[in-house]
Amino acid sequence: MKQAGFFDVEERLARLSGLGDQLEAFSRTVDFEVFRPDLDKALAYSDGSKGGRPPFDPVLMFKILVIQTLNNLSDERTEYLINDRLSFMRFLGLGLSDRVPDAKTVWLFRERLTQAGAIEWLFNRFDATLRNAGYFPMSGQILDATLVAAPKQRNTNAEKADLRAGRIPENWQDKPAKLSHKDRHARWTLKFTKAKRQEDGTIPSTDLAIPFFGYKSHISIDRKFRLIRKWKTTDAAASDGARLREGLLDKTNMASAVWADTAYRSKANEDFMEKHGFVSRVHRKKPHLKPMPRHIQRSNAGKSVIRSRVEHVFADQKSQTGMFVRTVGIARATMRIGLANIIYNMRRFLLLERINAAA
Repeated sequence: MKQAGFFDVEERLARLSGLGDQLEAFSRTVDFEVFRPDLDKALAYSDGSKGGRPPFDPVLMFKILVIQTLNNLSDERTEYLINDRLSFMRFLGLGLSDRVPDAKTVWLFRERLTQAGAIEWLFNRFDATLRNAGYFPMSGQILDATLVAAPKQRNTNAEKADLRAGRIPENWQDKPAKLSHKDRHARWTLKFTKAKRQEDGTIPSTDLAIPFFGYKSHISIDRKFRLIRKWKTTDAAASDGARLREGLLDKTNMASAVWADTAYRSKANEDFMEKHGFVSRVHRKKPHLKPMPRHIQRSNAGKSVIRSRVEHVFADQKSQTGMFVRTVGIARATMRIGLANIIYNMRRFLLLERINAAA
């Protein structure tokens, strides 16, 4: 086998471009330098006057988080693939002889951003980029939530009771190593799904309830461009409807209509939307022990045509980024879900730009 030369690498990269390198499209369309002020603020690195090895460029490190989230990679796998893949190196601006951040460095970088609460700043920074490109929130907004799995915890009933009450179990308090591996914020809930048709063609009268452990991602998208405009992370057992009143509605949307499923239908929410100038298009619930009136059925069906667009967002996220929380605690889960939301908006931005260029 002959030794690879410079032009061999260039030829391979050109081949990757021809096959449709998504990271190369990111580099062409997204100006990652806009994130630098927020990254510098969150990291607060020293000026280097005391010596020591200089830190990696924060924009480079943020782009590594983009790669990691986009491909649902662990820190160790991220380090390996950056060293292995030409497309990753090109996206990061690294040559074959350049030093690559190791898994510990990636973890520490993400941890510093997490502790600083920087994910909100980074999301808002890219949202400003979208608005500057002309993608303003239009035509109303759609709300929904999806469950995000986390590693299951094996706790006793007494420990679960303490966690639900917001207490640290007594036998954990003198074991810091154990405490650091216990997720005290994720919760169990039931995930309901439609029962499958049986072999004889009949469908069971009851749906399936599947135990689920983890967190919940709440989002609000604009109807026009289907970009995520507001988001929130909670434990899996948190109510969907109550989040509507906790900053999930985008007041900058140019239309006042709000679409959501029946989980968001409550008097408190209807009063809240009316008070703040929103028009409810939330699905109505079936009357208890009574058939659903035909006019409500037709109204809900019409709303579903619009509301279903938010399901495409979750489907895209789960197929592309996996949407699995590998870390412990809600602060890190918020970081993970926030990155997934930024990357969804980046991918959506790429698509919208291609559509505009072809028009």
